[in-house]
Amino acid sequence: MSTKSFRIALTAVFVLLVGAAQAALKTETINYDVDGEPFTGYMAWDDSFEGERPGILVVHEWWGHNDFARKQAERLAGLGYTAFALDMYGAGKVAEHPEDAKKFMQAATGQEGAIRARFTKAMDLLKARETVDGNHIAAQGYCFGGGVVLNMARLGLDLDGVVSFHGSLGSDITAEPGSIKAAVQVHTGGADSFVPPDQVAGFVKEMQVAEVDLDFFSYPGVKHSFTSPEADELAERFNMPLGYDEKAAKESWESMKAFYEAIFAE
Repeated sequence: MSTKSFRIALTAVFVLLVGAAQAALKTETINYDVDGEPFTGYMAWDDSFEGERPGILVVHEWWGHNDFARKQAERLAGLGYTAFALDMYGAGKVAEHPEDAKKFMQAATGQEGAIRARFTKAMDLLKARETVDGNHIAAQGYCFGGGVVLNMARLGLDLDGVVSFHGSLGSDITAEPGSIKAAVQVHTGGADSFVPPDQVAGFVKEMQVAEVDLDFFSYPGVKHSFTSPEADELAERFNMPLGYDEKAAKESWESMKAFYEAIFAE
């Protein structure tokens, strides 16, 4: 090989490497309003995937829109989706103590129609992104957020599917036959004191009566917040019945991936 051709080959390799480095995870902090109140969300996508793709909303735990929620959006982006970690409490309302988390959650759920309005605003923002196929939208939530996405399904929102991770299964809203358009996947810990067996049984019965396409996973001996690596530290600091479980976290994520692949292929 001549010196000239060798230099050309090196240049080609350099261009390929630079292109690969540039075509990677992209994120954007989104400031928006809902009924005159400020909120802050987090959009994530990977521009190495071309064209429109399904969009997934991520609803945070009762702690608020924190780094954990943003990390889940980034992980979904790595799978080829555009993900939006939305805000249910309002800009800056992120709790570090359970009492504050409780106050933020009660304030949000205590306003009639607020949860739905905040969710649908985020869904509109996600659908408007140029990388999103607005006909294929799903949502997943954790803890408080898991209950939110299940309620959005109960309300009949136009979602392909919802996934709840250690979310509350009880609700004041009861699904009726034909009311839920979304496929539903639920992951709960068998030792989750926030989601006792009677709540599990009631939920499964509700979904059966409503003729819902349901995937339900219960992990024996697993506590609340099993997907969060910070759960053990929070449990010790605040004497709460929480616990991270690496096996359940991995298994639930893999099941979630298969769920999305199936519903978005339809």
